Amino acid sequence: MSTTGTLYTVSAPSGAGKTSLVNALLQQCQNICVSISHTTRPMRPGEQDGINYHFVDQATFSTMLREKAFLEHARVFNNYYGTSRSWVEQTLVQGLDVILEIDWQGAAQIRRLVPGCIGIFILPPSLAILEQRLNGRGQDEPAIIRQRLAEAQLEMSHYTEADFLVINDHFDTALTDLRSIIISHRLKLDAQCQRNSKLLKDLLS
Repeated sequence: MSTTGTLYTVSAPSGAGKTSLVNALLQQCQNICVSISHTTRPMRPGEQDGINYHFVDQATFSTMLREKAFLEHARVFNNYYGTSRSWVEQTLVQGLDVILEIDWQGAAQIRRLVPGCIGIFILPPSLAILEQRLNGRGQDEPAIIRQRLAEAQLEMSHYTEADFLVINDHFDTALTDLRSIIISHRLKLDAQCQRNSKLLKDLLS
């Protein structure tokens, strides 16, 4: 008997290394995937539609919103982001774990809608390093970076709403911490009983 997958939300301020950590996690863990959000944000250099995001215009996003196509949605830095309800539901039923890379607003929506969802928050080791990482990406104008830093402390104050907290000081250590969260949840008794029901029955018969 297979078990339904687990839904994880991973939240962090811009520049904390969330996407890099999640991408590395996908290389190390099987049966886990990340949801590709829809967004009205302009595509950045090096990004691909359908790989990084599903890039849509405002009218398309509004139509999907009216049709209740999103499990959650949020406005971040004047752009809209949304998670496909049908894709998440279908993927979980297949027994795959799903990661949603979303901000604290979206994570709060998910907690209300999906019982058993696991929340993970990633923080930088300091504000100075956060600013350094944002500048190092070379993707945003100085005004945008100042705006992101101004919003960062408000975002980070919501770490208390998560189930797990990861500090991304050293990347490999943070990755090990993130992977440990996934593995430990898979080893919980109820999940193991569902996943290994035949074995357990045979052992006790």
